[in-house]
Amino acid sequence: MWHALDMKPVQVTFDDALLDRLDRHPTVRARGRSAVLREAAAEYLRKKDAEEIDRRYRAGYGDGGAAPDAPGIDDELDGWAAEGAWPEI
Repeated sequence: MWHALDMKPVQVTFDDALLDRLDRHPTVRARGRSAVLREAAAEYLRKKDAEEIDRRYRAGYGDGGAAPDAPGIDDELDGWAAEGAWPEI
């Protein structure tokens, strides 16, 4: 939950067309521009954090520039899919 005391105002510049589109969106009208932009910024950071974790994960398993015959994550996990008990849906 956001609290006004925890927030700092910032100035962001948009071109007219993008700002008009944003302001016409029903979610922006219902929740307010600031709330939607905070949510968009948080989602952007979550995505970038996940991309960085994925990059590090791949690098840790030699998937980033390793020799073509070097084992990678696919080789390490090969055969394990049949070992689990999967529920019927």
